[in-house]
Amino acid sequence: MQKFSCRFCSKGLTHTFIDLGMSPLSNAFVSQNKTQLAEPFYPLHAYVCDNCFLVQLPAVQTSETIFSDYVYFSSFSDSWLAHAKRYAEMVIARFQYGTENLIVELASNDGYLLQYFQERGIPVLGVEPARNVAEEAIASGIPTITEFFGEKLAHSMKQKGQKADLLIGNNVLAHVPDLNDFVKGMQILLNPEGVVTMEFPHLMRLMDENQFDTIYHEHFSYFSFKTVQQVFVKHGLRIFDVEELQTHGGSLRIYACHLNDQTKETSSVVIDLESVENEAGFGELDIYLAFKEKVNATKRQILEFLISAKREKKSIAGYGAPAKGNTLLNYCGIRTDFIDYAVDRSPHKQNLFLPGTHIPVFHPDKIKQTRPDYVVILPWNLKDEIMAQMAHIREWNGQFVTLIPDVKIEK
Repeated sequence: MQKFSCRFCSKGLTHTFIDLGMSPLSNAFVSQNKTQLAEPFYPLHAYVCDNCFLVQLPAVQTSETIFSDYVYFSSFSDSWLAHAKRYAEMVIARFQYGTENLIVELASNDGYLLQYFQERGIPVLGVEPARNVAEEAIASGIPTITEFFGEKLAHSMKQKGQKADLLIGNNVLAHVPDLNDFVKGMQILLNPEGVVTMEFPHLMRLMDENQFDTIYHEHFSYFSFKTVQQVFVKHGLRIFDVEELQTHGGSLRIYACHLNDQTKETSSVVIDLESVENEAGFGELDIYLAFKEKVNATKRQILEFLISAKREKKSIAGYGAPAKGNTLLNYCGIRTDFIDYAVDRSPHKQNLFLPGTHIPVFHPDKIKQTRPDYVVILPWNLKDEIMAQMAHIREWNGQFVTLIPDVKIEK
């Protein structure tokens, strides 16, 4: 049996958080001419470290394989763009950024966020390893470095005078296999009185709301506030503020600075969140080890709903082709025997097949053409946005379904 070590503290991993069986890479969409070829499946087995309590997946594939050619483009979500714009306006006002500052975003995707700083005349620089996505940003006028970030790149950028006054990382921390190298790189790149802000799904919310589908091979790590503090302190950074967000089913936005930066006082919110997690048991193994039974029960409930619907001759379509949806579909064994097809707004996913399940992906107009009885919203975190876009399914008494945290049907 292969043994793994914690990617933060190097302690041997022996405790299972959740074992979701074998699954393909969540964004490895399949083209028509490859549907008859074998697909690689990998263990989707998350562990919890009994020393630092980092929940994590062993790296079954390299970052280059997973991220070098990527199908996720941030700009296709209206609600995510609105979130990005609100953040830019807030952080500019809070820290008084202007034309003399440099804003750097790690995993800057297609420039969806940096555009809002650039509109205000503030210099920006993106770092995005997925070449196809970075090309979209560059075409939009966002200067972008197409490399993976870590200590080596941080030193190179520092030598070129590209140190950051604001260093942003939205939904990237979980995607990093070499966690220590990445966070140390941020410490190197940050100006002496600079600010780091990072957003990532909060492990406490993942567990409370049964969001097991957010576990997939691109997400190497799952952070409690307790653990992320340990990681940052080890590499010379102090978290001085934190916000709880509703994005991605419940995220944290942390604010960090250099340990020796005396200009930023630690917020009482930091102390409060530490207490909440401690009282909930996040410093003990028991709470982590109990998660798997909740997931098993949800799988049974999902399959009971689908079996019942099909026995009643109901037609079912999926809305969205997100990574989280592919975890759920593969874990539950849901294929075209249950869900006829999926739709997605992104042309980069249309006319392809979902990895593993081979459910075909079409333009959203397909739903109006086929008038399904149920539309299963796979990116449940965007439920309100999608229900507004697809309100016309009510014309034929179609109903929306979400499967997480449990099965819910809405008209």
